[in-house]
Amino acid sequence: MSFGLPSVIPKPTVNDQFSIHDDNYGIPKPMVSGLSAGRPHIGYAHPLEASEQCYEKNRTRMNMVLLRNTQGLHAPMRIAMELKAAEKIGRLPFLPSSNMMRDVLLGKDEEIGFEDILNIPDFIEEMRQPHAVVEKSLGIL
Repeated sequence: MSFGLPSVIPKPTVNDQFSIHDDNYGIPKPMVSGLSAGRPHIGYAHPLEASEQCYEKNRTRMNMVLLRNTQGLHAPMRIAMELKAAEKIGRLPFLPSSNMMRDVLLGKDEEIGFEDILNIPDFIEEMRQPHAVVEKSLGIL
């Protein structure tokens, strides 16, 4: 019996087609899309990369199933509604968000991970032109 838990076996999904068309030469504009904009279209470099990208989602899903089995249906529904409310809190598109409320709801505020040490704001390459990013999100650019 699986009890509704997700599978532990990674299932890679690699795109066979490359569709990177942001300007005349097929290369994304780094000042508008960011430096790593072309990376998601390429695929996976290692078989475990797909598993690692879905790790948090699978872990959250398993925690919700266990919470449902122990406390009933209301507990995961309440946490899901609080997560939806946390996602609606927004900033301007060119400002990075810390997602502190989401981390507290999921219990990530008590853990020290890779992104806490090597993802400090001084090294982030997300600083882009504010006007270009807002115009792209509105569909003007």
